[in-house]
Amino acid sequence: MRNRILKVLKDYDLDEIKIGTLGSHSALNILKGAKDEGFETVCICRPKERIIYESFNVADFIIEVSDFKELLNESLQERLIEENVILIPHGSFNAYIGNLDRIRVPFFGNRELMIWETDRAKQREWLERAGLKMPRSLKPEEIKGIAIVKYHGAMGGKGYFLITGKDDFYAKFEELKREGFVKSLEDVEIQEYIVGANVYLSFFYSPMNERIELIAIDRRYEPVDGLGRIPAEIQIKSKVQPTYTVIGNFPIVLRESLLVKALESAKAVVEVSKEIAYPGIVGPFCLEAVFDDNAEMHVFEISARIVAGTNVGIPNSPYSYILWGENMYMGRRIAREIKVAIEKDALGEIVY
Repeated sequence: MRNRILKVLKDYDLDEIKIGTLGSHSALNILKGAKDEGFETVCICRPKERIIYESFNVADFIIEVSDFKELLNESLQERLIEENVILIPHGSFNAYIGNLDRIRVPFFGNRELMIWETDRAKQREWLERAGLKMPRSLKPEEIKGIAIVKYHGAMGGKGYFLITGKDDFYAKFEELKREGFVKSLEDVEIQEYIVGANVYLSFFYSPMNERIELIAIDRRYEPVDGLGRIPAEIQIKSKVQPTYTVIGNFPIVLRESLLVKALESAKAVVEVSKEIAYPGIVGPFCLEAVFDDNAEMHVFEISARIVAGTNVGIPNSPYSYILWGENMYMGRRIAREIKVAIEKDALGEIVY
């Protein structure tokens, strides 16, 4: 697959490189960052979202599609290749397209690791090989206390639910089957629920600088956060069910001593990524973690691409500013890496 992409890249005019992405998720971040680094930008968007990218003036070229799956069409791919476009993948590539191997347009990053990301068993293998502490994966009969049920893929927390035992799980699972959301137990993962403070650590691995950079930290804002405004008595009577669909994000500055574990974990994850999918992580990735009441870090997911939480770091976060001494955020950091790679004639080292 990578050789096929490098063959396409060989015909690119390096003086005319454009940066493109799907109009969704973190596109404003990506496209603004590209423009800040002097690139022309291409946004592939649906009619209903076009107003966003026109309003913020971040797209030099807008390609309208009725469905994001049109990116699999050969005609659209040829158009992007002719325009020397490098695509920046984000969560919507996994959520709406799926079969990334069918896209011949060069990606910034490692698309094979994005495929690993969509499989929770593969995620667990990756993180455990890196020596990270994870919540236990449970079978229904092993549920004792609170557990959380998650789906595979980039769903933004949609449909996750809490359970307290085997019977509770099966009652909710059978309801999901009746509604057509799942077919079998293989469609979900049951995880031990760690009570603590959730943090989302967004890193960038730079092949050009051969280093890991902490760009921003955030936490998610979800409808479940509104439960605290409802008195317990009313919660019980109404049987209200919390949902974990992500609505937005808050920036976080982590207690400085906790950065040790975060940085060590990122380093271990990058090293293992080189073993499982050459050349390993390129560019942005996110460790999704919870710190318990003993300040122990438990990593429950990894995203092998830019996450929407990095939007809180525009134009910079404390971490990116300390590192760079200028306005730097994930979208711009991606574009800066591409720019340096072009200058070094090393673009082939950062695309897949």
